[in-house]
Amino acid sequence: MNILQLLRERFAQALQNLGVEDPQRWAEHVVVAREERFGHYQANLAMPLARVLKRPPRQIAQQIVEHLPVQDICHQVEVAGPGFINLRLAVEFLQRQLLTLKNDPRLGVPQTAHPRTIVIDYSAPNVAKPMHVGHIRSTVLGDCLYRVLKFLGHRVIGDNHIGDWGTQFGMILFGYKHLRDPQRWEQAPVEELARLYRLVNQLITYHQKRQQLPQLEKQLVLAQEQLQQLQNQPEPASGPEAKKHRRHLRRLQAQVQELQAQVQQLQETLAQVENDPQLASLAQRWPNLEQLVLQETAKLHAGDEENRRLWEQFMPPCLEVLQRIYRRLGVQFDVTLGESFYHDRLPGVVQELLELGIAQESQGAVCVFLPDQQAPFVIRKSDGAFLYSTTDLATIQYRMERWAPDAILYVVDHRQSLHFQQLFATARLWAKRLQQLGRRSPLTKLLQTELTHVSFGTILGPDGKPFRTRAGDTVGLESLLEEAVEHALRIVSQNDEAKPHGPELSPEQRRRVAEAVGIGAIKYADLSHHRTSDYVFSYEKMMSTTGNTATYMQYAYARIRSILRRGQVDVQALRESPQEPMLEHPLEQQLAWTLLRFPEALEEVVQDYRPNLLTNYLFEDLATCFTAFYETCPVLQAPEGPTRYTRLVLCDLTAQVIRKGLELLGIEVVEQM
Repeated sequence: MNILQLLRERFAQALQNLGVEDPQRWAEHVVVAREERFGHYQANLAMPLARVLKRPPRQIAQQIVEHLPVQDICHQVEVAGPGFINLRLAVEFLQRQLLTLKNDPRLGVPQTAHPRTIVIDYSAPNVAKPMHVGHIRSTVLGDCLYRVLKFLGHRVIGDNHIGDWGTQFGMILFGYKHLRDPQRWEQAPVEELARLYRLVNQLITYHQKRQQLPQLEKQLVLAQEQLQQLQNQPEPASGPEAKKHRRHLRRLQAQVQELQAQVQQLQETLAQVENDPQLASLAQRWPNLEQLVLQETAKLHAGDEENRRLWEQFMPPCLEVLQRIYRRLGVQFDVTLGESFYHDRLPGVVQELLELGIAQESQGAVCVFLPDQQAPFVIRKSDGAFLYSTTDLATIQYRMERWAPDAILYVVDHRQSLHFQQLFATARLWAKRLQQLGRRSPLTKLLQTELTHVSFGTILGPDGKPFRTRAGDTVGLESLLEEAVEHALRIVSQNDEAKPHGPELSPEQRRRVAEAVGIGAIKYADLSHHRTSDYVFSYEKMMSTTGNTATYMQYAYARIRSILRRGQVDVQALRESPQEPMLEHPLEQQLAWTLLRFPEALEEVVQDYRPNLLTNYLFEDLATCFTAFYETCPVLQAPEGPTRYTRLVLCDLTAQVIRKGLELLGIEVVEQM
């Protein structure tokens, strides 16, 4: 049972009886109380209603309370101040709910009465490149939303829209044909493909930077001359002119510093190639490498027999590497469709948008010019090549045809915000035009479909910049996971060795615990931050046994399970007992209410697609409340009878909710740590 939702329904009834229009909207003002002294819940709707009903807010609050049917839920409902309504739940109500909850596999979480079909687009790596640290956020955020929405009763389709058709394959095709090491290819094909991609990409970057350097050096010289001229001018003694002079001087100094840094970075990039005889020779051999790669890509897209055969040869081992990482993360998808799947649709998409007058040619390219958008949404380049924009439109078309979803969520980093604004606007224009013309098409439902970009921030290193290796490369995801598990293994082993009665875990058990702790730490650290914020990556903070970490929550679960084992508690009998718990101590009552708020936490998660609201509930509400309860209310030392029984029920339920909460976050628990 979702108590907050139940109270809102009762408030809606009262408001309807009072003749208030749209009572459900006003009932949303019922919220969890900010402070314990105000009770469990508060309703702050009388003040805004006063402006509508033209009556004093306290009078309105009194009338609402008189019509409010909550006698079976609350033992106290009071009007406070200018019109606040404070509600305190009855202990008898909490006890009845606890009796129902303790053997409920869903832990009181009701399935939605209005299930929706929701497609979630997440992870989406490029097949030809090794997954890196940047993929962790999309993958674990998307997986968590998938789990929570599905648990709430929605029909959810997890779609991994992989990049298997773009320019990166042109790089690999060129590298395979001209730079392949036969022995490496024979021994480790995927690692060799990754090496070839990095090598070709490095050479292309070299040529691009080499072209950019002269212009950048000119800009630097000009900025230095302007700065020198300004420094040679006498500074005004005082007043507005002096302030203006100093501001101009600071701007020029900052500009020179920035340009110097850019020039230095370019020179270092070029030096990496020019100081390596083999790389320098390759760069000299293929000065037009970027064009050659584009040719290989175009041949693949045009159905060239050799490139198609090689592509089909590359795909299985590349996909297996992805699956290996997903298995370790415990992440699954319902559908994995790459860009190649939609390739045949692209010409038709462009043609239909042209025919409908949504797109038009501009300097040889095909573009959609959207209101309030300065940049056009390009769907076909002047050389005839299609773009991500075209593929994404074709993907929407396919999803509407296959699933007719009520919502499509794109879990993609914030840098793609403009792309999704333009994509959604173009897709809705497409649907609207079809509807206006009376054409029967699955796309027209798009006008009622939620399209949401679930954006997220960046993982930073200790220097506050995007997290990279010491060599400046993006950190590989597989090596990140392995290092996290090794780090966890050291901690688990040290803790086990330090136990008062000697080690309790075998080497095999330690490894299993370390896997759960290490992977869980990385996931939880990501999910516990507001998804739009950046955060600094730190193994030490992630695996701390204090604070809001997966390790702390896993430890809390293991500790409770240890209590039940030490007490030789028959957990199944405890759950099946018809005996109603007796909540006599205030901390017992507080913990019971916190456990009953689990459904509310999950509903909050899906309102704005924020998993951190679930981690907040697990740590700040549940774990904190349980600690206060356990420190004050003896469990195993309590005498046999209702008190001991009630406290064992509260312990078991806390463990169950922690376990289910972590499961919905995609994190494993362990029985011993």
